[in-house]
Amino acid sequence: MNNETVTKNVSKELSDDSKMVSGAAWMTAGSMISRILGALYIIPWFQWMGGQGPGDAANALYQMGYTPYAFFLALATAGVPSAISKKVSQYNALGEYEISKGIYKQGLKIMALTGLVSAVLMYVLAPLMAESSPSASASDAVIVIRSLTPALLIIPIQSVTRGFLQGHNTMKPSAISQIIEQIARIIFLLSAVYVIRQVMGGEVVTAVAFSTFAAFVGAVFALGYLGYQMKSMTTALNVGEEESAGKISVSPNQLIIEIIKTSIPFIIISTGIIIFQIVDQNTYGPLMSFFSDMDEEMIQITYGITQANAHKLIMVLTSFGTALSIASVPLISKLVAQKNFAQVRRQFSKGFQLLLFAMFPAAIGMAVVAEPLYTVFYEHSELGTSITQLYAIMSIFVAAYAVLGNMLQAASLTRPAIKALVAGLIVKLITQVVFVALTGPYGMLYSGIAGFAVTCAMMMKIMHKEIQFNGTLLFRRSLLIVILSFIMGVVTYLVKWGLGFFISYESASQSLFGMAIIVGVGIVVYGYLALRTKLADRLIGAQATKVRQKLRIK
Repeated sequence: MNNETVTKNVSKELSDDSKMVSGAAWMTAGSMISRILGALYIIPWFQWMGGQGPGDAANALYQMGYTPYAFFLALATAGVPSAISKKVSQYNALGEYEISKGIYKQGLKIMALTGLVSAVLMYVLAPLMAESSPSASASDAVIVIRSLTPALLIIPIQSVTRGFLQGHNTMKPSAISQIIEQIARIIFLLSAVYVIRQVMGGEVVTAVAFSTFAAFVGAVFALGYLGYQMKSMTTALNVGEEESAGKISVSPNQLIIEIIKTSIPFIIISTGIIIFQIVDQNTYGPLMSFFSDMDEEMIQITYGITQANAHKLIMVLTSFGTALSIASVPLISKLVAQKNFAQVRRQFSKGFQLLLFAMFPAAIGMAVVAEPLYTVFYEHSELGTSITQLYAIMSIFVAAYAVLGNMLQAASLTRPAIKALVAGLIVKLITQVVFVALTGPYGMLYSGIAGFAVTCAMMMKIMHKEIQFNGTLLFRRSLLIVILSFIMGVVTYLVKWGLGFFISYESASQSLFGMAIIVGVGIVVYGYLALRTKLADRLIGAQATKVRQKLRIK
């Protein structure tokens, strides 16, 4: 191999690394800002609903609507956005831009139809879903579930447009559209809740229904932005027919079949997390009624704390896994299409290390600040604190599942990925009864951790068998990340313990002050350790090296 070839290969590796890091950075920024906004609005929303009690009940109702909505949304999109991202990336890599255009156009038609069907199904089945939920009033749950059906008509179209843009390894428009969607949703949501509860003295269920309808409002604004970006960007739609390779001929019907075949595994994997939540929503009430002496109202409140309150806080963490999985699909799909399996191994290992690099310290940090964090967003609660700590640990497995599942599909390893999910779901179902019987509200999370752990372990084994990535290197890097995160966790815990002598974590304002100090210390400690060991250099690249040199860290 001559010097020129070596130089080209190194440049190619750096280019792919840059795409992975840049794509993950944009999608993480969009997803994380969106999730942070989605968590912050809870503070006024919870108080305007009526604080502890009415607020917990409102949050439970909100979650009871969103869990089936998330499932039907996954059915509506049917994995098509991810499938389109994968196929567009593959055909663009082959120079078949006309086929990429056809994929997008056929995808829009499919989305319009599935969105309509899913909306109708959710509206009709709302009473049945409400009856099986842990709601104190089934009629209230029906209202909330049905308020989300308009969003199913528009979000699939929005999602397929995002998928098309992501297929060009362009993550910025998707990221910004997420932020726009969230801002529009929150403005409408908070305005509605304030008027209904504070001005008019309306019912909690009415305020919750308007809160969930806000998903439709946000989607309209996001779709408008994406449409504007499509006109100003260079994509396959702007490439003339004469510039396309033209070596492959695919009819519109063949494209539809290809999209559907590619999307089916994506829908199964993407609904995995939601299916785990559906298991919780449909079994928590009966199990707690059988194993405890709680009445229906208390069951709804504890469900709200467990599956709604803490879950919304943890979504900020899992957003990195979601973002990284979205960024990895088109890149790995392109490399597979080019039969560049050496780079597939490299990008898989790099992507998984990036996930752990971000998730481990974030999860440990959230477990440390769980008490002040929960107090700031809701009110001081021992149950809420301990649930948030357990959820923080679970978030690592959820994020790993999102990344591994999408990477396996991008590498065309769909059947093994689905088998791994089924195995994890079986573990979840078997352990659910045992853990709920032994630990009450915590049982849902323990069984979730067990299920996702089994699925992730199987997915790692499948990927290693297929591409033979460097397991020793991955283990060493992972161990280093765990050690650095543990050191950071010990330091921040000591800071939290020390601050406890001067401030009260039962006060929202004092908790916010304490949390700011603890988080600041955690970022400084982990950042220094990551730079000092040059771990950040290896994972993030030149940008981390520049920061290290600027700070004079050797």
